[in-house]
Amino acid sequence: MSKYSVLIVEDEAIVSKDIQQSLKKLGYTIAGACSKAEDAIMAAKERAPDLVLMDIMLKGSKTGIEAAEIIRKTTNIPTVFLTAYADENTLEKAKRAEPYGYILKPFRENELRSVIEVAVHKHQKVCELVYARELVKNQIQQSSLSQEQDVLFVKHNGRVVRVDYTEICFVEALKDYVAINTESSKYVVHITMKEIERRLTNPNFLRAHRSFIVRKDKIIAIEDHHLILKNDKKAIPVGGLYKHSVYDALNLI
Repeated sequence: MSKYSVLIVEDEAIVSKDIQQSLKKLGYTIAGACSKAEDAIMAAKERAPDLVLMDIMLKGSKTGIEAAEIIRKTTNIPTVFLTAYADENTLEKAKRAEPYGYILKPFRENELRSVIEVAVHKHQKVCELVYARELVKNQIQQSSLSQEQDVLFVKHNGRVVRVDYTEICFVEALKDYVAINTESSKYVVHITMKEIERRLTNPNFLRAHRSFIVRKDKIIAIEDHHLILKNDKKAIPVGGLYKHSVYDALNLI
């Protein structure tokens, strides 16, 4: 059995002592014992127990239900309610705090052990599920962000035009400019070849020559060390410095 730490919130001193003795006998660690809701909220934040055993009916300005709600929202520590009241109205109110179990007073030690073990285990599984969902959500967001970044915005004829990476066939160096060639348009931009290569991070783009970057999925053939593109008569030369990396990327056999 795991040695979970338990915070006890019970305003009857004799009952609190009995619970502490039972928990110690069962092998649990006592994280603290409080009699008021405000003290329980503070202790939960400071001591971070694995579980809170909370009496529903506490003396003072706040009930155990209100204290459990605050603890859940501020610390995400699971609560099990201790109660001598099993009426429907009390249980309905208790549901607002989303407890991980109830135990009716008086109770036996084996009942106490069972409800603690089940509550902590259930809470751990819920946390794992939440973490997994957040991980998937973040991965989806990163994927979406990556897709959104697979675009260039270029100045053309007094406008800023969106050019999706998938539209680009090849990029050609023209002294201090580069020509971004798509299937339907050509955009001449004042930028260096080194900088445009840095921006085209998509693995589909290959530096085939010191003057050419080509999109891999636009290539339909290789002829005399030139790359032949779809729907385009222009042949892109493969420079000696880039030959091996280009042919490896194209799975040439």
